[in-house]
Amino acid sequence: PTEPPSPQENGLDFQRLLDASTYKEMFRQDMIRWGEEKRNTDPGFFCRAAVEGALQPVWVVSDTRRLSDVEWFRDAYGDVVQTVRVVATEETRKRRNWVFVTGVDDAESECGLDQGVAFDWVITNDGDKVALGKQLEMLVQSLHRSL
Repeated sequence: PTEPPSPQENGLDFQRLLDASTYKEMFRQDMIRWGEEKRNTDPGFFCRAAVEGALQPVWVVSDTRRLSDVEWFRDAYGDVVQTVRVVATEETRKRRNWVFVTGVDDAESECGLDQGVAFDWVITNDGDKVALGKQLEMLVQSLHRSL
């Protein structure tokens, strides 16, 4: 995530906006609206901000929100991009205290990549640490081979 120009101007605590707290949920719809305005003006705004000044032999892109984000990274970095999608069942998400909120969880920022995107890696995180570890080890080994 990238910091809006100055959350302090609005009296917001940027670090608290990054976690899964009630605090974040109070401002989530406003954050989505602000992000949509930025993306409508400049689809690569957040992607460029995230990588500004960084040079990497491989880019692991794991928290995109829209197809335009995936496309931006693939266009900008080509074959050195590995897209990763982390998934969990709805049951697992509810055990982690997730509650569906209309207008938030059905917005493009939350479900825009649920269909039609060919991710390089799909990692399942349903609480099985051994299975998760195996998946991540396969990803890391693949990244090492590409260096």
